[in-house]
Amino acid sequence: MTVAFLLTSLVVVATPGTGALYTLAAGLTRGPRAGLLAAAGCTLGVAPHLAAAVTGLAALLHSSAAAFQVLKYVGVAYLLHLAWVTWRDRSGFTLDAAGPAPSPARVIAVAVLSNLLNPKLTIFFFAFLPQFVRPDEPDQLTRMLLLGAVFMLLTLVVFAAYGMLAGAVRDRVLARPAVTRWLRRGFAGSFVALGLVLARAES
Repeated sequence: MTVAFLLTSLVVVATPGTGALYTLAAGLTRGPRAGLLAAAGCTLGVAPHLAAAVTGLAALLHSSAAAFQVLKYVGVAYLLHLAWVTWRDRSGFTLDAAGPAPSPARVIAVAVLSNLLNPKLTIFFFAFLPQFVRPDEPDQLTRMLLLGAVFMLLTLVVFAAYGMLAGAVRDRVLARPAVTRWLRRGFAGSFVALGLVLARAES
């Protein structure tokens, strides 16, 4: 394990993306516990991309425009769906404890999908992991799996911090209707922007 790998991974993980936004939204709207559940779900959503990269599916996506396009537009559609739901949701950005809260399973499921339906993660692992594996490595598969596991651990730690921080300040933030309104619009707009970026991605 190199310092370069850890620093690069930390920068990639900490950069706001779909999963980070959903974790922040979950923490703000439902508290620290929901933020932690979202962080766990987003981390689980990374696992299939890691598996795809290691087993060679990433090579297929990289070489097959059709396969990449299908996954890409499914991901775009889901991001736009998240944007629409976030924009329309009112109860999710209030302190009304009487409102129906999503179950832990639903929070985790949405978080998993937020990372699962992003084919760029597979391409990222395909391009990223080999940079830290020597050509003469005796067991390259194990090495790549280990690096991927460290990346997932960093994802869990950073996202959990996002969720806990958002949950800690939710009372102050959500007590101001104007702030909550702009937060909802900001999250919705961010999901749309991420969808547009994904739509422009090339295989």
